Amino acid sequence: MVAAGIPTVFVPGLILASILGWNWQQGLKGLEGEGGYRKSQSLFPTEAKVTQVLDGDTIEVNDNLTVRMLGIDSPDRGKAGWKEATEYLADLVDDEKVRLVHLGRKDRLPKDVAELMTRLEMDTKKYNESHVFNIAMDYGGHDEIIRAINKIENKNAVTAKEFEQYLDTRDQPYPNVDLFIRTSGEQRTSGLLPWQMDYAEYYFEPDHLPDFGPEKLKNAILDFSRRRRRFGGNDAVEHFKFDPKLVARLEMDFRRDLTAEKVAKYVREQYGMTKELAKEAGGHLVRALRNREEREWVAAKDNLSQLYEIVRKNVGLALEPEVLANIEVKFWRDRNEENMKELLAEKFRFSTFQAAKSAHLAVMAEGEADPKKQKGYLEMFYKALKERVA
Repeated sequence: MVAAGIPTVFVPGLILASILGWNWQQGLKGLEGEGGYRKSQSLFPTEAKVTQVLDGDTIEVNDNLTVRMLGIDSPDRGKAGWKEATEYLADLVDDEKVRLVHLGRKDRLPKDVAELMTRLEMDTKKYNESHVFNIAMDYGGHDEIIRAINKIENKNAVTAKEFEQYLDTRDQPYPNVDLFIRTSGEQRTSGLLPWQMDYAEYYFEPDHLPDFGPEKLKNAILDFSRRRRRFGGNDAVEHFKFDPKLVARLEMDFRRDLTAEKVAKYVREQYGMTKELAKEAGGHLVRALRNREEREWVAAKDNLSQLYEIVRKNVGLALEPEVLANIEVKFWRDRNEENMKELLAEKFRFSTFQAAKSAHLAVMAEGEADPKKQKGYLEMFYKALKERVA
């Protein structure tokens, strides 16, 4: 499915945590009242709803969504609201055609709740190939691993793949976590799925989960889409081969004397284009830079958009030309680090957090009057940028 305004994103494993914290904030006990589980319904993992979240911009959602409702070490383990919450989930999973899986211990749940969860797991198992909704109730990461170990009869030379068949997430199409959204302003996992999150990307959100609405989910997925996942250095793709010192020198050349020829050389080196494509792309960039000098912002956006359309088609960056052009003009009009972080993140597909070092150096170069120092900042900027994206 192709997105309009964002690239296509595949998020097979997604975690949101946690509902219970919101209830505590509202003065509720356990899961009582019209709690977080009901308020979070808009984030339920169906293709139609995620498409709606993105205002028509779609992502692939053959996914697992995990929501933490109660941890094993939570101080409030009262029965308030348990049955209501579980019955609500029963109606929801039936309506949405998703498989519900309970993560955690059933032996300490209220008997009627444990029985209902078991029935729901059996009744919805047929939906395993589409969407899986994991509910972590009375769950602890260490406890899950200990329970798995205790289930293994022959513990000699167990492989990771074999071990995974004893975890709570066994038999799921996408058991491992891709994106962990930590809500409530905390910066810890709280023991959630330690085995499955070894290569998860983290996203931190100050609001509690039920207040983490569709727009916030969209922002989290956009941030995730910008990240390059290396999986321990197994990413062998080399995206950029430019020489930081050479690109810095070529930029200094056209800063001193803005000509189409000098800009084309710069574009060719940075993006690895052919001479003919660099000439065409450089023509749009030089016109945009002249528009900037004249403060002709509409014309500048148009030329930048045409430049980035050539980059998108020939370099392979998953960028949106019009979006990127608007952000770049925004930076030209107000040259601060926040705008530069946004620009680099959108252009090179990493998070704004990952763009911080490069953005700082770029802004230092922009504000430096001494040519020698400016060149030094540019060299450091391109070196930091290449380390991040190459």
